[in-house]
Amino acid sequence: MNIPGKGIVTGMAQTAKNFIGSYVSKERMTTVQYPEERVPAQEAARNFPFLVFDEDPEAGLRCVACKICEKECPPQCIYIVMKRDENAKPSKQPETFDIDVSVCMSCQICVEVCPFEAIKMDTEFEYGEFDRFGGLLLGKDRLAKSNQYYHKIHPTEAAEVDARLDEERQAKAAAEKAKAAKLAALAQKSKDADKIVANGKAEKK
Repeated sequence: MNIPGKGIVTGMAQTAKNFIGSYVSKERMTTVQYPEERVPAQEAARNFPFLVFDEDPEAGLRCVACKICEKECPPQCIYIVMKRDENAKPSKQPETFDIDVSVCMSCQICVEVCPFEAIKMDTEFEYGEFDRFGGLLLGKDRLAKSNQYYHKIHPTEAAEVDARLDEERQAKAAAEKAKAAKLAALAQKSKDADKIVANGKAEKK
């Protein structure tokens, strides 16, 4: 039987239960005294992107400046310039990598399209600045964070990424080893052929 007002009474009872319980049970506290108190970030949390580097923050950047994330970014808040040497030859490293976090909508598309596992989503959200334009334009120096930091904020995901990258490196090393062995075999075969020809000429003489 549908009793009129039952939903309202049930809702008010739940509200009263939480209100009274908040004085006796910490689990029922719905707020924290920020910034003195902070709620630990969940592993799946995401705010703004950052760049991952291995060992060295400059040479160890995983980013190769392919500009895929720049092209796919819906609000167009990523700007990349590839580094070039003195002969203007591309070096597959970013000279400039900027993200305007005042425009970024944290959609994570840049992470999903990156083929090099170079850009990931951070859990950091405190980017308040007095300069609302220049202060929120993050350059490569502020975006670059270590793989250890990535493991700290997203341990499960980082472990999966490392395992996949190690597997790819091992496969590449095995392919290069097989190629070197094949070239060595061809060189030896050519050498043996030349030796046979030389012996044949010597016998004719």
